[in-house]
Amino acid sequence: MRQIAVLTSGGDAPGMNACIRAVVRKAIYHGLKVVGISRGFAGLLDGEWFPLDLASVSDIIHRGGTILRTARSQEFYRPEGQEKGGRLLRGAGIEGVVVIGGDGSFRGAKALYERGLPTVAVPATIDNDIPCTDYTIGFDTALNTAIEAINKIRDTATSHERVFLVEVMGRRSGQIALSAGIAGGAESILVPEIPFSLEAVVDRIERGRRRGKLHSIIVVAEGAASALELGREIEGRIGLETRVTILGHIQRGGNPTAMDRIVASRLGARAVELLLEGTGGYMVGLVGGEVKETPLAQALEQQKTIDRDLYELAAVLAL
Repeated sequence: MRQIAVLTSGGDAPGMNACIRAVVRKAIYHGLKVVGISRGFAGLLDGEWFPLDLASVSDIIHRGGTILRTARSQEFYRPEGQEKGGRLLRGAGIEGVVVIGGDGSFRGAKALYERGLPTVAVPATIDNDIPCTDYTIGFDTALNTAIEAINKIRDTATSHERVFLVEVMGRRSGQIALSAGIAGGAESILVPEIPFSLEAVVDRIERGRRRGKLHSIIVVAEGAASALELGREIEGRIGLETRVTILGHIQRGGNPTAMDRIVASRLGARAVELLLEGTGGYMVGLVGGEVKETPLAQALEQQKTIDRDLYELAAVLAL
């Protein structure tokens, strides 16, 4: 193997740059040339490629976002686009590809592998919703961003004796909401995977008021409910001032935590090793503190579920 390519796709996540850095430096250490593809699969089809060297990835390990940028490609969803992508890569002498991203990116990586290109996928999404890995790149940073916001909101919630709803990202996954809710001491945590009762949420707030609690924090994953609508419902039922904070894309940005930088470095380096071993069609993940490989087809057949024990513990600790 003489030349590989690397791209980032889907939503950006803090730590993607650390992973790009690891891929490039590990590859160059083993005598490979590296091509960077801008704007994910869209850039692949549009020919937005450029060489990456050691200087290209200097001073990026601490930066959020992705220097390769990212975009979604409707064309690459179609078999014709996937065939074109494989043809372009082979024509340019690319012998292996590292794809950094989430579920959609993994499907794109699998499509390239099925068209004869050794491809390894690295999980990078703040949602932490990729199976076969304990953590995805970006999750720890997004989680700490949410916790920092909850800590600050708690101060003003106490001062004004209000109910605050904090909406975090997670259309289909409640991983951020659950972890942030537990770490932030929320009274209720609402996730899309588990149905909730508005009556139970209100009851928990009122129980807290009866024992002298001055505030309530409710963490809502965006896929579980609209925090704005839920806030109006709660205020109408209990008569307490209710405020809503939607964190939105602030959770995607910022300097990656030490954990995200380390995980990204380990996974990126292992992806290159797999390509050098002639292994494609795999994802790399962190399982029990060790880097593990899983066939992409197997990973895409599974679905990461919410930790029910952790969810139940949250309810106990919120008494």
